[in-house]
Amino acid sequence: MCGRSCMTLDPNEIVCACKYKVDKDEELKKPAYRNEYNLGKKYKPSYNIAPTDICPIIVSSKHFDDDEISSDRTVVPALWSLIPKWHKGDYRKHGLTTNNARLEGLTDSKLYKPLLDRGKRCVMVIEGFYEWQTTNPKAKSSERQVYFVHMPQDDKIKIEDKSSWTSCEDVKLMYIAGLFDVWNDENGDSIYSFTIITYESDKFFNSIHHRTPAILETEEQICSWLDFEHVSSNEALKMIRQPKITMWYQVSSYLNSTKNKSDQCNKPLNYKPKTFRKSSILNFVTKRPETSVKKEDDSPEKSPKRQKLN
Repeated sequence: MCGRSCMTLDPNEIVCACKYKVDKDEELKKPAYRNEYNLGKKYKPSYNIAPTDICPIIVSSKHFDDDEISSDRTVVPALWSLIPKWHKGDYRKHGLTTNNARLEGLTDSKLYKPLLDRGKRCVMVIEGFYEWQTTNPKAKSSERQVYFVHMPQDDKIKIEDKSSWTSCEDVKLMYIAGLFDVWNDENGDSIYSFTIITYESDKFFNSIHHRTPAILETEEQICSWLDFEHVSSNEALKMIRQPKITMWYQVSSYLNSTKNKSDQCNKPLNYKPKTFRKSSILNFVTKRPETSVKKEDDSPEKSPKRQKLN
């Protein structure tokens, strides 16, 4: 269920790393960057981004009435954990857990369906996310292993070692489908906030967690998810599928504290990442039996014992 993430690029590096082209014959384009300060909360590059921290998301520039935006995509710093638009008072006290939204219930949700209907689709852009193993029935909650999950990189590029990157464009970032909104306080000041979409894991990732974020692996998926004017919500949801390849490796319990933000968070323990290839298409309507996986609390615990998965 993606409860922590890693994004260490600054705004200028993010727009360079997120270059894109919709048509194969056109030149690469940079997304715009919109400086939103969100009631004084600013985006800070970090190896340990937690819910309620500010993280960069990509949205369609058509959400903004701004003639100066030349790109059709805009990167916006936003608070990770959606603030309900109807909430009054302190934005931190709405009482809901909104950092993740279940794909299976989106179209019936009183909170998320209106966002789908209004085209409030976004993409969280990160270097990877952390996950605590919760599917081992023999492990105590205090013994959970924690993993860093990322996209496969080119030869010689190590996701955990920035000295191996010659530029920010070397790294293959991870793009996760989400929903966003803009909340206004009684003074009219705004906060951009978002949630990421999750679904039930397939047999590969299920060894770590029963839920996984909706990773958009191809430019076609990203383009369709952002293009709310031409791609309906139902069509966009059908574009979400299990990625063909993901990689992960175990990291230390240093990550458990949200106060720890340094590069120690995503350093691997002493064995190589596992790679799995997958080709199954996710049916977002059909759910797996809930009884097949033992669910546990998703919150991080104390230092896990080191143990290699079989």
